[in-house]
Order: sequence, then C-alpha cells, then structure tokens
Amino acid sequence: MGQMLRPWKTVLNIELGSNKSVFQQIADGLIAEIMKGRLKPGMSLPGSRILAEDIGVNRKTVVLAYEQLIAEGWLEAFYKKGTFISEKLPKQKTRRNPRNEASISALKNFSFTAYHPGIPKDIPTDIPLIVFNDGLPDVKLAPLDELARAYKRIFQQKARWRMLGYANERGEERLRLAVARMLGMDRALNFNVNQICITRGSQMALYLTAQVLVKPGDFVAIENPGYRPAYDVFKHAGAVMLPVGLDEHGIDVEKLEQLCKLQPIKAVYVTPQHQFPSTRSMKADRRLQLLNLSNQYGFAIVEDDYDHDYHFGLRSLQPLASYETAHNVIYISSLSKLIAPAVRIGYVAGPEDFIDSLAALRMTIDRQGDPVMEHAVAELMEEGLVNKHAKRALAVYRARRALMAKYLDLYMKDLANYELPEGGLAFWLVFKKPQNTNQLAEQLLKNGVQVISTERFSFDEQPLNALRLGYASLEAEEMERGIRLIAALLG
Repeated sequence: MGQMLRPWKTVLNIELGSNKSVFQQIADGLIAEIMKGRLKPGMSLPGSRILAEDIGVNRKTVVLAYEQLIAEGWLEAFYKKGTFISEKLPKQKTRRNPRNEASISALKNFSFTAYHPGIPKDIPTDIPLIVFNDGLPDVKLAPLDELARAYKRIFQQKARWRMLGYANERGEERLRLAVARMLGMDRALNFNVNQICITRGSQMALYLTAQVLVKPGDFVAIENPGYRPAYDVFKHAGAVMLPVGLDEHGIDVEKLEQLCKLQPIKAVYVTPQHQFPSTRSMKADRRLQLLNLSNQYGFAIVEDDYDHDYHFGLRSLQPLASYETAHNVIYISSLSKLIAPAVRIGYVAGPEDFIDSLAALRMTIDRQGDPVMEHAVAELMEEGLVNKHAKRALAVYRARRALMAKYLDLYMKDLANYELPEGGLAFWLVFKKPQNTNQLAEQLLKNGVQVISTERFSFDEQPLNALRLGYASLEAEEMERGIRLIAALLG
C-alpha cells in the first residue's frame, strides 16, 4: 500500500479557506474517485495517520471523513485490518475520455420529448440591437414605482405572515375580485371570483386550459396563420390540430363548419380582439357566426384576449365571452402586458366547474402564485392606478403607431402592403415579392436589427411572405433606422 501513497496529494485536492470544510473535501474527493472507478470495491485505504501526513491535514480530520463515509455506506472498517472501499458498491466503469461522444451516448438510458423554443440562442452583443418584437409594451412606461411602494406596504402590514404560507390555488381572492370588477366595468364580462383562476401569465393559463379541455385524439381548430405557442400547447395535450384560414373578418367560419360536419371539434382557439399575427379585429357578424357554430356543434371557444386595452378606436370591441350566446367560451387574458411582461399575472375565466378542475391541475405543477405580488397588483387596481397607466400608455402608443406608419410609408410603400392596425402593438407587413423571413431575419441580425421570422406562424407550411413588427418599445430614431435597414435588404 506504501506505493499508493504519493498520488493522494493530487487525488485529494484540498483547498484551505474554502467554504467547504476540509473533512467534507476529503469525503467528496474519495466519493469522486469511487464513482470514476479508480477506487474499486474491496480496495484498502491508507490509515488515517498516514493519509493525514500525506495530504498535510490533522489526523482527526481524516478520521471524521472516514467515519462519515462509513456511515453513508461508501467505506467499511474491519478491526485490526483497516478501512476499505465497500464491497457492496457496484463496480464503476472507468471513463478514459468523458468527452467521448460514444461513451456519453451509452449513458443515455432514457428517452424524452425534445421541445424547441423557436428563438435564436445566441444574439450578438457587440452591436446595439433594434428589436422589432411581436408586440410587447414599453417596460419604461410601467408603473414600477407605484408597484414597488404597494409591494413594500404589503410586507409592512402586521398580518403579512398570512401571505407567507400556502394560499388559494386560484390566486388571492382580493386580486380575483379586482379582476372580476375590471372585467365587468371595462369588458361587459360577468364572472364571479370562483370563475377566475390567476396564473403566472396567459401562457400558463393557456397550458392549463388545454390540459383540462383536451384528451388525446381530440380535434382542435386554430387560426392560420396564428399563435405558434397555442398550437404547440394543444398539440402537446394530444390534440389533432386543424388549421383554419382567415379573411378580413376573422376565422373562416364556412371552412370551420365544413370541418365540424366531418368530425367532432372539441375546441377552437381564436384571438378575436387583435388577431395574432395579422392584427385584424374580428367583426361583429363573424363573432356571432362563430358563437352560433359553437352552440350548434358543442365545441368550446378558447378566447385569448392578450392585449385588450390597446385598442385605438372610439371604443374596444367587447370579448366573445360577453355575448349572451357565449355558453361555451373560456376567456384568457393577462395583466403582464398592461403592467410589465416581468409581472407574471394572467388569468383564465370560465364555468365554475371548469375552473375547479383547472385549479386542481394547477396544484400539481405550481401550488400557487405570488401572493405578495398579487396583493400589490390588486392594490394598484383598487386605487385606479392600473387604469390610469393604461390610458397614459395608450396615448404614447397611439403616437408611436402614427410614427411607425409614417416611416413605413416613407421606406416600404413599394415593397410591402400593410394597414394601420385598429389595435395592438404591432404592424403586419405582407411583401409584394416572395421572401424567406428566416433568411431575412439572419441577414438583419448581422446588421443590428432583430425581427421574428414568420414561417412558424403558418401551420400548413405555406410561406407567409410577411413580417410582424412590434413598435411600442422603440424610440423614433430606432424605428426609422430599423425600417430603413429592412427596406435596404428587401430592395
């Protein structure tokens, strides 16, 4: 055993002054050597005095490490014989080159479903980016000071301890009440607190809705082009997806009715307020036709009202869920776009028994939301600050929408067709000549402009030859330079 001693100095790399105690470093080092297969079952270890001298530590430290490993089952001690690697441990294969792909693949003994985010992993940081997002609000306008003060007040309350334990899986009743009041006053929606579930953003609301609503093999219709994350959510729930085209009034209800006659449709997902990605609003006649089809064929309508507050007409169109004939509508919306994307508060509203089931499912993946944040947001809503912020932000976005239209007229009139959107925070440009927007996005990124390629919005693999350009977060100079660069590449 004497000839084994010298390597211990390098095998056990002890760092004095480390946050980890020396005895723990020795124990972890020995475990690592066992797992690598260099210390094999039955192999004897140096005596505690010899190992302590060899690595330059106190003997009691080595004794403590040995005792710990014996207690954990890594080592065995035999009277008058010494300390050994436990014979009960399975033999570990020595990995000569852990980076070798063949050896790594041999360790992958389980399969899994690979999900792909569809966004670039690496974005160059050496040049400032002009970002045309898919229609996000400007976080610089968010009422963060008011929110921070409300958050602090909640923590300073004497009864704050009540918010630090488990809360209602539907979300704080105070916030649900504030949301119900807002929906009633601003959107003509009559939901009580038990018909609303607060979630961490509208995407979570959509995921839970799909899981509760859909069984594997169910048919779900979706707008085409449409919102890819919704398509993916329903598909992951086991749905057979049926893309349905659009016209200037919204989803093609004649095509939808033909599909209903061929197979039972379980649900239809729509974005009627400002269709994603085309930005068009579904007109009243189409809304009534869609609701009539829902009642006739018994399918649910999942209404995603993702940016209701940003409408530039004299008044916003009321949600499908507000109509008297809306018997099968599940309504999803969010406060994240109204306050700030980082404030993850969405909600889903629908029949009480449906919300009961959705809340029960929510507990399996996320016991509850953020009670303190929910109380803070509820306070802002109660004091009218959220509504005040929405009006102030809408005025800013109205001006930026006009500026965006001006630059599009100046640089893109001969290259693309577009309309002034009635609402929402993005323009939809349809190119006059075919364009691969994946390639266009790559070229633009090299020039400091980030856009979202739109091939992913098409579910029947037909090229859209279009771009969705969010404008709300851009200053005038960025907006003009970005549009000019896009025009230069297209030209």
